[in-house]
Amino acid sequence: MDHSTHHDVGAHDHAAHAAPGGHEGHSGHPAPHDGHDGHDGHGGHGGHGGASWGMAAKATLHCLTGCAIGEILGMAVGTALRWGNAPTMVLAIALAFVFGYSFTLFAVRRAGLDLRSAIKVALAADTVSIAVMELVDNAIIALTPGAMDAHLSDGLFWSALLGGFAVAFLITTPVNKWMIGRGKGHAVVHAYH
Repeated sequence: MDHSTHHDVGAHDHAAHAAPGGHEGHSGHPAPHDGHDGHDGHGGHGGHGGASWGMAAKATLHCLTGCAIGEILGMAVGTALRWGNAPTMVLAIALAFVFGYSFTLFAVRRAGLDLRSAIKVALAADTVSIAVMELVDNAIIALTPGAMDAHLSDGLFWSALLGGFAVAFLITTPVNKWMIGRGKGHAVVHAYH
C-alpha cells in the first residue's frame, strides 16, 4: 500500500476542514455540508479513505438501476424495430449510459447545482462505474449460448441479462469502493446528498 498517497489525501482533507467557514467541493466552489466531518469517531481522521462496503454497494446499486433501465429499454426498442444484435446492443449500451448519468444528474440538480456543474459531477461520478458494469454485463450476455438470439419473451434472455447484472454488481462494487476511497467516482456526489 502506498502510504504517501493516503497521507496526501488526509492532508488535503485536513486543510479543507481547517479553512474558516466549512469546506469546498472538488470544483473549488463551496459545497453543501452533508453532516460528515471526515472524522471516523475514534479520534482519527477518516477522510476519503473511509469508504465502506455499504457506501460502495449503494453507489453501485445507484448506477446499476440506471444501467438496467437503459439497457432493457434499448433491448425492447431494438427488438420491436427488428434490429440485429449489434445495433440493438449499441442502443442498449448508449441508453444505459444516458439513464445511469441522469440519475446522478437529477440528484445534484435538486441539490442546487447549475446544469454545467451537474454534468461534470455526473460524468466524474459514474463513467468508470457504468463502463465496467456494461462491459461485464454485455460480455456475459454475449458468452451465454443462445442469449443473443433469445427474444424478450424467452427465459434465457432474462436469466442472462439478470445474471449479467448480478455479476456486474459484484465486480463493480470493489471498483467503486476503491474509487470512493481515493476521492473519485461517487465520492464527488456525496457533498450534494
